[in-house]
Amino acid sequence: MRRPLIGLTAYAEQIHHGRNDLMAAMLPMNYVKAVHATGGRAVLITPDEPGTDVIESLDGIVFCGGGDIDPANWGAPRHPATEADTVRDASELLLMRAALEADLPILGVCRGLQLMAVATGGSLHQHLPDVVGHERHRAAAGTDPLAAGSSDYGRHDVVVEEGTAAHRLFGRTLTVNSFHHQAIADPGEFRPVGWCPDDQVVEIVEHPGKSFALGVQWHPERTTDLRAFAALAEAAARDRAVVA
Repeated sequence: MRRPLIGLTAYAEQIHHGRNDLMAAMLPMNYVKAVHATGGRAVLITPDEPGTDVIESLDGIVFCGGGDIDPANWGAPRHPATEADTVRDASELLLMRAALEADLPILGVCRGLQLMAVATGGSLHQHLPDVVGHERHRAAAGTDPLAAGSSDYGRHDVVVEEGTAAHRLFGRTLTVNSFHHQAIADPGEFRPVGWCPDDQVVEIVEHPGKSFALGVQWHPERTTDLRAFAALAEAAARDRAVVA
């Protein structure tokens, strides 16, 4: 039987390629490799023509990392440090709500975790250093050996609430990489189940009413710890009756 088909939300960016100056669909290959390494088959979802019909073809979906979410989505003015992509916001909020409604297995990575909160009525801290008083969630060069090729990532521990799905997946503690300056303030319909012990920044959320809807604030695709992707592939295979 076929592998579970996993959608990856991509972004559009103007690039120079050879002699061409063109708009391209962009996503680091780390995401694709993580999906393939854990038994899925990756397909990119671009933000240029938003629609929920793609959900019907997928067995699971990853809302990938990227830029800031526009605070207009929760009725707040924009912080000077916020750089939003309103086209991507509109597309991914539409997809997130449709995926939740369909109970499609979902993994949110970094921005994807934040999108889970915003899509369900929550809100974000726009500039985390204003809240926690430090920049260690996107630390200086050379601080994170877990993040291959990403020397400006931070590194810290995460403590997971016992008895949760995340606890069964990750255990009580783990060490993660980190590169973000927005973070969850109000989780919306999602339940925070993991935190950075140094400052209580939300690092893991799960949805109590869905079969598999997990968000992580770090970037597992840039490490060798692919348990979050493996759990998504397993949920997609189980719920859609395909083999991971």
